[in-house]
Amino acid sequence: MRRRRPRGGNPARLRATGWIGLAAFSLGGCAEPASPSLPLFGAYFPSWLICTSIGVVGAVAVRGLFVRLGIDDVLPWRLLVYTCLAAAIGFIVALTAYGR
Repeated sequence: MRRRRPRGGNPARLRATGWIGLAAFSLGGCAEPASPSLPLFGAYFPSWLICTSIGVVGAVAVRGLFVRLGIDDVLPWRLLVYTCLAAAIGFIVALTAYGR
């Protein structure tokens, strides 16, 4: 009687293909020659630091708006909401300004 091959193929080959794919995926970010930075006040600041600062300032401004509208009083987890809001504003700035 003839022995049937497993449907998934050779397990060792599948495992090796998975490791190669994982290595290629994890090393994909190494192709960028330099991180984006901006010259401010005679020094180069990384773009993520500027985007984070804009996100925090934006979250503080939105909090002022929420307090005026009365939304701040009904927010369940204020710290989590404003932290996520600051992160979202920072990510939006990074995507629009640097395309990342």
